[in-house]
Amino acid sequence: MSDTYEEKAARLDAADGLAAYREKFTLDEETVYLDGNSLGALPAHVPARMAEVITREWGELRIRSWDESGWWTAPERIGDRIAPIVGAAAGQIVVGDSTSVNVFKAVVAGARLAGEGRDEILVDATTFPTDGYIAESAARLTGHRVVPVDPQEIAGAAGDRTALALVNHVDYRTGRLRDLPGTTAALHAAGALAVWDLCHSAGALPVGLDAHGVDLAVGCTYKYLNGGPGSPAYLYVAERHQAAFDSPLPGWNSHADPFAMTPGYRAAEGALRGRVGTPDILSMLALESALDVWDGVRIEDVRAKSLALTDFFLECVRAYVPGDRVTPVTPEAHAERGSQVALACPDAPAVMAELIRRGVVGDLRRPDVLRFGFTPLYVGFADAERAARILAEVVEKPAG
Repeated sequence: MSDTYEEKAARLDAADGLAAYREKFTLDEETVYLDGNSLGALPAHVPARMAEVITREWGELRIRSWDESGWWTAPERIGDRIAPIVGAAAGQIVVGDSTSVNVFKAVVAGARLAGEGRDEILVDATTFPTDGYIAESAARLTGHRVVPVDPQEIAGAAGDRTALALVNHVDYRTGRLRDLPGTTAALHAAGALAVWDLCHSAGALPVGLDAHGVDLAVGCTYKYLNGGPGSPAYLYVAERHQAAFDSPLPGWNSHADPFAMTPGYRAAEGALRGRVGTPDILSMLALESALDVWDGVRIEDVRAKSLALTDFFLECVRAYVPGDRVTPVTPEAHAERGSQVALACPDAPAVMAELIRRGVVGDLRRPDVLRFGFTPLYVGFADAERAARILAEVVEKPAG
């Protein structure tokens, strides 16, 4: 006799090598939290660390903490903590500012790196809107033009006028994973640079920035990296580009001698060129503490569990939910799937509201997409089964 889906979930959870990491997060048993692709759960040890930062480092040491507590070096130190998660060697990632600001730095600096005669910027036509807005502004400032391209066609669209392409590694709406190695190689073959947005992939799957020769990359830290609401983003500048990296935001923090306070700007060495102004220390140190949960974790194991979770959720959805009520938008193929499952549903807003009322927290993208993010460090197979079962109940008998 075959397992029920509840029994199968229990068996899979019992064999899960990452299951113990759930205890490292502040979660309640009444909620299935499937929105870590928007805001990661709170690592349980972070409040105590922040109490120490506020009471001791800020409250007692005050200005001395810039040196004595290591505040000044936090952007590059935390960058080095993120580096192995995205497949980068130390010294290439600096943390600070928002993702939008870092997209602006990367696109403008990339356009400058590309040199004369390359006047077009290819942009993922399905990108998160801010990336498109920033690219348009960067193009106006640098005399380039933006060319929206289906991300599946960017590899073939690059030519001798292409300066760079700005591409999302995982589509925020559908959860589709893009071909980072192949697209990067094709852009390089055309003499262009590859700029990747890692917001929906970092911490969910291997990225391989160094291995695949990525030029520039940006990402947020409040999703799968669990850094907290509004936690600072990061900028990756490949070592080979650092000496020529010309930031459009040359702040005093990226000066070679910031405390000289000279009127002329001289850029610091390395990824420090990506710094701008005074770091947001409280958010930054919360992020640093949150990254402790990654100690001893292999991103390959995270990816294996992510695929198993999303496979199982889709299997349960097919078994439980009437076929005409939801349609998977996320690709079935593992090579094309991030760590979320998107389902098209005609009355998605009402359905998601009722799911949340019943303890299954996902989110939606209007007009008709339900999004469920699977964070392998704290989501289990029983969560996936329960979410699919409650989804079936909701779509069969909508609220109201």
